[in-house]
Amino acid sequence: MNNNNSAYPSNLTAWTTVSILMVAYVLSFIDRQILNLLVGPIRRDLVISDTQMSLLMGLSFALFYTVCGIPLGRLADTKSRRGLIAVGVLFWSIATAACGMARQYWQFLFCRIGVGVGEAALSPAAYSLIADSFPPQRRATAMAVYGMGVYIGSGIAFLLGGLVIKFASAQGDLMLPIVGEVRPWQLIFLILGAAGVLFTLLMLAIREPTRKGVGAGVEVPLVEVGRYIRSNRRTVLCHNLGFAGLAFAGYGSAAWLPSFFVRTYGWDAGHIGIVYGSIVAVFGCLGIVIGGRLADWMAKRGRRDANMRVGLIAAIGALPSVLLFPLAETGNMAALMLVPSVLFLSMPFGVAPAAIQEIMPNSMRGQASAIYLFVITMIGLGIGPTAVALVTDFVFGDDNALRYSLLIVTSVAVVISIVLLAKGLRPYRESLERLEQWKAPSAEGTVQTMQSAPAN
Repeated sequence: MNNNNSAYPSNLTAWTTVSILMVAYVLSFIDRQILNLLVGPIRRDLVISDTQMSLLMGLSFALFYTVCGIPLGRLADTKSRRGLIAVGVLFWSIATAACGMARQYWQFLFCRIGVGVGEAALSPAAYSLIADSFPPQRRATAMAVYGMGVYIGSGIAFLLGGLVIKFASAQGDLMLPIVGEVRPWQLIFLILGAAGVLFTLLMLAIREPTRKGVGAGVEVPLVEVGRYIRSNRRTVLCHNLGFAGLAFAGYGSAAWLPSFFVRTYGWDAGHIGIVYGSIVAVFGCLGIVIGGRLADWMAKRGRRDANMRVGLIAAIGALPSVLLFPLAETGNMAALMLVPSVLFLSMPFGVAPAAIQEIMPNSMRGQASAIYLFVITMIGLGIGPTAVALVTDFVFGDDNALRYSLLIVTSVAVVISIVLLAKGLRPYRESLERLEQWKAPSAEGTVQTMQSAPAN
């Protein structure tokens, strides 16, 4: 297998692929995060509590996103990645539009499950496409650019949500053909769904790169995937759970920050959307690019654990901010203190998936990515928002104590991440060595190895 740089697509083709995938990621995160700014009107119209709302924002989406992600990750290792993503975008877009027609809580819950199922097709296939489009020393930067979709999408969601709320206060409900009367918050889901359906046409511009690296082009039995992951269990556990802690802090705080500004400082939702949306879009994108560039810079200078090490740096950098911003005396001061939190918590979104790609054979990358996404999404998005809500509802029993819930939940999660990522550096380097010794299954279906390596 030719693995030198000349075997990779041209810069134009590779960056076109990343750009289109990033737009898909932007759309997916607008769909995920728009709920965070619409807590008030949705709670009012559906007559639900903070905890019920958190299930819409997190667990209902995350549970099916993660469960469906693993079989879809296996498909990404063997079938057309471009086709898989196109079908996923179409499915989640239809489900998003259906959210705009929900009239009862259970209907909304069911539609959010559909969004999660569709979005599960995107990232495992996208990570695999990017890994086969760029050589290792440029991969973290490319992953970071794709990961910018998280923060561009989230920023647009907050900005768009703020504008919708301003529009709602002036216009009220709308009457649409066929659909009938809709609330302004419902209209935004209909618009997002239509945009996603149109976007699927753009997927035709992506070219499937040749699969490269150890194990490329070989369909590995599922039992061998499990065996290989178990042989790297210390690396996988420290990586997945360490980065999941940062996702827990990020998703948990992002879900409730708009409500935090409303309840603590009396800001209106439109103002929050503009301020917080701008912070997320600018400093989230800046952080993820800095993380990717730093990892590539460290890798070129001999740091084989660069991707994991950048995650540790990000966790340490985020800790002071997550401890301080909930206690700020004014809303403007809290927003200012949020900047380093957003910057540092965004850094891992490029290096974490790049790290997984580096330690796995090509024929297992999609599945390993799906497992990584399973862990960080279930812990981060599935539990994070609900953990904050549960502390508010059942520990303090006071909506206005949200600032203390954010302080407790996010700081504990970041400290745990620091410990796990620090412990994972040495096992990660050992896993890189183990990959060099692995060979794909032979024609008879047995796995050959150059020599036995101890499990970490």
